[in-house]
Amino acid sequence: MVELLGAVDIRELASRLDVTPTKKLGQNFVTDPNTIRRIVAAAKLTGTETVVEIGPGLGSLTLGLLEVAKKVIAVEIDPKMAAELEATISKRAPGTDFTLVRNDALKVTELPAAPDALVANLPYNISVPVLLHFLEQFDSLQTGLVLVQAEVAHRLAATPGSKIYGIPSVKLAWYADSALAGNVGRNIFWPVPNVDSALVYFSKRKTPLGDEALRLVTFEVADAAFGQRRKTLRQALAAWAGSPAEAERILIAAGVSPQARGEELDVHQFVAIAKAK
Repeated sequence: MVELLGAVDIRELASRLDVTPTKKLGQNFVTDPNTIRRIVAAAKLTGTETVVEIGPGLGSLTLGLLEVAKKVIAVEIDPKMAAELEATISKRAPGTDFTLVRNDALKVTELPAAPDALVANLPYNISVPVLLHFLEQFDSLQTGLVLVQAEVAHRLAATPGSKIYGIPSVKLAWYADSALAGNVGRNIFWPVPNVDSALVYFSKRKTPLGDEALRLVTFEVADAAFGQRRKTLRQALAAWAGSPAEAERILIAAGVSPQARGEELDVHQFVAIAKAK
């Protein structure tokens, strides 16, 4: 039986450890057990997965995941909380399969076991970079659910033609199909953030769009296209291609109008441009 943490438990643990959540580390702890179970349910775990969690903090979501997942690997950079987390898991979720990795999530290149799913309340300040880093590093990941700022969530799940469709949308789409999976109110966090939060669910593409070399070029195209999003692709890709004329040649070869703009293209069209160079 797993005993989840409540608001009083969170504050007592933080007080005992003399831990104050910091904006630098993007820390906002979820204090409501019902919300934790809703987040875990939205992750659509079957009970057979090895789940990697980034930034477990005091363990609220970790305990919720251990109720369902076969194994949880948590990556925590804060030494105080990492030290306490193992004790919390031992006390509240005895007999579960839990492993703690003490490291900066952006520097993790291997884990004790291959993860099938990523579920995390991501630190606000590095949410997109750390998500893309894990998708790049761990091919075994098949599904995931991340809790991020609502603005970031909408950008990640955006589709072509939207004003918020951009680099994060294209880069996540390289790896997976994604969709918004619900909102999370501010009042269940401690400290209460001054922004709204939302969930994004993603499922890995069954057929990869290409190899690592093609991914790198595709990401270069996306970076260039959205770096000057008001310009036509002929102009926006000029520096990347070598000249406006060469950008036009590549775009025509890819079946994309040189007068189009980046926000009009789906990930497959970005891939086509990368292949045409």
